[in-house]
Amino acid sequence: MKRLLFLFLLVSVAVAAQAQRVSNVTFRQEGKLVYIGYSLSEKADVSVEVSTDGGVTFGYPRMAHVSGDVGKDVSAGNAKSITWDVLQDCERLQGDRICFRVTAVKGSSNQTFTVGGVPFTMIFVEGGTFTMGCTSEQGDDCWDSEKPVHKVTLSNYYIGETEVTQALWKAVMGTESTHSGGWTTEYGRGDNYPAYRVSYDDVKTFISRLNQKTGRTFRMPTEAEWEYAARGGKKSRGYKYSGSNTIGDVAWYTDNSGSKTHPVKQKQANELGIYDMSGNVYEWCSDWYGGYSSSSQSNPIGPDKGSYRVIRGGYWGIRARNCRVSYRNYSAPSYRLNFLGFRLVLLP
Repeated sequence: MKRLLFLFLLVSVAVAAQAQRVSNVTFRQEGKLVYIGYSLSEKADVSVEVSTDGGVTFGYPRMAHVSGDVGKDVSAGNAKSITWDVLQDCERLQGDRICFRVTAVKGSSNQTFTVGGVPFTMIFVEGGTFTMGCTSEQGDDCWDSEKPVHKVTLSNYYIGETEVTQALWKAVMGTESTHSGGWTTEYGRGDNYPAYRVSYDDVKTFISRLNQKTGRTFRMPTEAEWEYAARGGKKSRGYKYSGSNTIGDVAWYTDNSGSKTHPVKQKQANELGIYDMSGNVYEWCSDWYGGYSSSSQSNPIGPDKGSYRVIRGGYWGIRARNCRVSYRNYSAPSYRLNFLGFRLVLLP
């Protein structure tokens, strides 16, 4: 027989993805049901997650049997209520660190923007908790830098369907990158090729100008956001590479690239519809490079300081082992390399 013991000793947690849409979160237990109340300032998609460790990580046990004011297009109001039938999702929930997070986002569909006549799409990534680092499907290919594995919880975000292309770079910056020889036919030149030979600071300048043009707040992905998206987020099928266990299906790498970049979206997308997260060009992440910890983390942003920035994904001239979703590398922020580009992140 299933048993249930709650010791609710913590204040509940409310998180709004933008502009604090969620407030006044409360909860109470009546028998096997938990009632979660909240206020919602505007119509939004609403989700709820539970934590058993005081809010360090959320998402386990998964709250599948919920009803009420949850899901898509919940209307605004001050007396919203979610009901959770706990015993349908777990046999026992017990402890003095149980709390809930209610998240509201304004729509969960992909978004397409156009700058200077150049469209680009941002893929919605539903937040959740995942295991980061050298997970079992990586086999014996892991490097020490991918250890120890650790739990990471992320909020919702959007990530670029593709790496930033040369066309988008020119639309935002007004000119192509000419540093270190610029974009050449030798390494790949054309509107649909990824922009490369761009330093970390070059990317920051690009993003600043993009934000001015769009009125939105784009940025580089954190390393955790990058890996979660590469793994397929909540739709992950546990692949070794981003979208497949067969690298040639999803990546341009040393065995098939002809020693150059290729136009984006020529290979198979991953579970979220994202292209080229394995191979083609490395991608800048916002984190300083540093070692992993076994501790669980929520929306980590990496070390406070360092000498190198994280780069991810592998590139056209590297072997399969270094195109895996958990593989890590780093670069000096000033480097402009013919195999290093980037993709964007946007918060809801």
